Amino acid sequence: MALNARLDHRNPLVFDTHELGRRPGALQRLSRTIDAPKDLGIQGVIGVPEGAPVELDLRLESVMEGVLVTGTARALAKGECVRCLEPLELELEAEFQEMFSYPDADDRGRPKAEPADDAEDDEDTLFLEDGLFDLEVVLRDAVVLALPMQPVCQDDCPGLCSECGARLADDPDHRHDAVDIRWAALQGLAGSLEDGEKDELGGAEAGVDEKQEK
Repeated sequence: MALNARLDHRNPLVFDTHELGRRPGALQRLSRTIDAPKDLGIQGVIGVPEGAPVELDLRLESVMEGVLVTGTARALAKGECVRCLEPLELELEAEFQEMFSYPDADDRGRPKAEPADDAEDDEDTLFLEDGLFDLEVVLRDAVVLALPMQPVCQDDCPGLCSECGARLADDPDHRHDAVDIRWAALQGLAGSLEDGEKDELGGAEAGVDEKQEK
């Protein structure tokens, strides 16, 4: 992508590489706990609540083209079971690795690509700005990849009853008497016949009573 907008060193997801330096092979390890930014996760499914603590462990390595950042993010994600709709919590551990290039990397020995390829590469390239890099985009991508697309409270969650919506895990013996729809119409017809017979029988008895009175 294009060069970052002006970075704010006060942003907890912005890191300074000046101490690391530009000597290839130099290493630096950093640990930081930050407040989770808004919408960190899979929207409407599961994610890290805004403001929740996120532990970051980073390894910064200086290479010819820039700084290679390898890290792990740990946090507690919250969501809803897709089967029974109960709230759930999940310990999240997301690993990532990303290269942050020097803006002048081509001038420092990296082979220049053809113009068309270079333009395409720039769209996917993250750059350092005055020795700073912003980890937010990398963190978001890593968290989304580490989270389940269909979270469940337990692997064998039976879900909800399709008839009444009851949570089946609370009542393993829960069931409804099934009625075969092929027989439902016949049962209705049988009921109608029985009612008709009763009416005829009642009418016949009434006729007998009238004759006896005469």
